Amino acid sequence: MKFRGHETFFIRKGWLTKGMKYVKRHPDVFVSKEEKPMDVLGIGSNMVKSLRYWMQAVGITKEPTHGKRTQQFTPLGELIYRYDRYIEEQGTLSLLQYELSSNQEEATAWYFFFNEFQMLEFTRDDFIRGLKNYVLMQNEETSVADRSYQDDFSCIINTYIPRIKGGRLQFSPENNIACPLGELGLIDYVSQDRTIYRKTMVQPQMLSPYIALAMILLQHDDNTEVSLESLLHAPKSIGRAFNLDMTTLMQLLKQLEQLGEVEVVRTAGLDVVHIMTEYTAQECIEQYYQDVLKE
Repeated sequence: MKFRGHETFFIRKGWLTKGMKYVKRHPDVFVSKEEKPMDVLGIGSNMVKSLRYWMQAVGITKEPTHGKRTQQFTPLGELIYRYDRYIEEQGTLSLLQYELSSNQEEATAWYFFFNEFQMLEFTRDDFIRGLKNYVLMQNEETSVADRSYQDDFSCIINTYIPRIKGGRLQFSPENNIACPLGELGLIDYVSQDRTIYRKTMVQPQMLSPYIALAMILLQHDDNTEVSLESLLHAPKSIGRAFNLDMTTLMQLLKQLEQLGEVEVVRTAGLDVVHIMTEYTAQECIEQYYQDVLKE
């Protein structure tokens, strides 16, 4: 489990693009002793640590667990760099959100929020109390500072709610840059005093059928039949990552059914999806980008 790897900085627009650019040129950009990472990347030392963390947390890069900690693109990172290095497509944002919300080791608070935390309306204290209990259940000997829990909560909120929406205008230009994942609209305010929040569902049109299929395959790589309940509620499911309800999930599945990639069976007491596609998850992602290029 990992907490506060972001150094309190949420992902700024342009950060991931900058990170990919320099990792492609210099895999050791974050650890180089010859050239200072701050000078190369043009950001402060804590922001360098944050960007290094975020590149891995959203599944774009990976580092070896021992030896020189150079960064290499993951297969997903290679596709994003090739087709959408400026992070302009909604499908790319969806993939980054799915990777982040599924990253139990590197982004534990995000994983907990989307996969284990059941409250639809909540306060900061609700979330922190739930996260503490989750950590204790995973390992009673794990010790995490309260400040880390609080900073992770604040970073989650700032990831998905634009700061200007919260009325927070007294910030420097650098700090007032919104997070790209805020476009997904996965959290909103309930109360006027902005102390109660709620999970909100992504707009269905933001999830491309082939991106949705890629996520289903990532969750159920070896299965040819999966339950609707699993797709909606199981950890690391598309339903959990995007706060989906059954109606919206069925809309996505119907689109995939029309493409001949799945078959939905809701008769004789069955609520299952037969996965008929011959694509792998990576091939689904590439198909999405190829379709975007044709538009």
